Amino acid sequence: MITENQDVVVEMLKNPASHGEVGPVETIETHISRIFLVGRRAFKMKRAVKLPYVDFSTPALRLAASEKEVELNSATAPGLYLDVHSITRAGDRLVLDEPGELVDAVIEMVRFDQSKLLDRMAAAGELTPALMTGVARMIAHYHRGAEVIHASSGSANIGGVLEINSAGFATSHVFDRKEIETLNAAFRDALSRHAGLLDRREAAGRVRRCHGDLHLRNICVFDGEPRLFDCIEFNDQIATVDVLYDLAFLLMDLWHRGFPQFANLVMNRYLDDADDEDGFVLLPFLMAVRAAVRAHVTATQVEEASQDSTKLIAEARSYFHLAQTLLAETPPRLVAIGGLSGSGKTTVAEALAAQIGA
Repeated sequence: MITENQDVVVEMLKNPASHGEVGPVETIETHISRIFLVGRRAFKMKRAVKLPYVDFSTPALRLAASEKEVELNSATAPGLYLDVHSITRAGDRLVLDEPGELVDAVIEMVRFDQSKLLDRMAAAGELTPALMTGVARMIAHYHRGAEVIHASSGSANIGGVLEINSAGFATSHVFDRKEIETLNAAFRDALSRHAGLLDRREAAGRVRRCHGDLHLRNICVFDGEPRLFDCIEFNDQIATVDVLYDLAFLLMDLWHRGFPQFANLVMNRYLDDADDEDGFVLLPFLMAVRAAVRAHVTATQVEEASQDSTKLIAEARSYFHLAQTLLAETPPRLVAIGGLSGSGKTTVAEALAAQIGA
């Protein structure tokens, strides 16, 4: 999975002098990237990995992906992405933007307050109905302007995601073969049940070139407004999806973190703003697919971990369990709330909705 040793590049980017700074450099790692925070800037490099869903195995591929990332994210996070720099070899030194052998690439961004990442705000108890309503409406606005793509049927589109998930699970040893096969079978059954609606939605233009990785950590408050960043730039298939599948990642993330009330709020405000109520029945299935994505991505991190991976294994299994739970069929039920005008029917309904899956 790791195709190239990038230690020399990492050491260069950890050196504040490489960025014209003197202060300390803070490093953040994900399964496919490294971010270096120094002064008022952030520098992001792609890790040299080759996985079923991403290929950053060569410097040229990493440079192309970096350029595409800046292009796509500038629309949803204006002012956040600044430039792409090539890292080349000049004699025995690594330099930025000079002639020479291409060694790597790095994205330059504005460094924003990390406490304004929505995952940090969630952990601090700082998410509010007003903020999440703004997030829902921004996503709906973004989806309205996203490019409609007719490449396959709606069911085939999601079927492709399920194939990627199956391949992703095969790269780790966190889950045994039987439980993976059982989960994959449950997904195939659910896809069969929803295929007709997914196909009708694709025909109606609901499959678009979306963000692709829309969870709380990829949303921030920047210049006082919620912004979407770090979209999927490396795999158009993953990002070309039903708009509700794009939204489902955020809903799943909120649910997994223990905020069903905000998942419910975002869902309702989005569906209202996007006029997309017909897809409501798909959301548990689509959220389950997103939970499975997080399960196998986290399991991949376990395989690469150099230290104790107990926490990562528990996290991967929690996503796996959530996928199983969301796939389980539950009987429909009707809750009727009555009362005089102004007596609080809407308030009670909103409080109950998240607890009963409405």
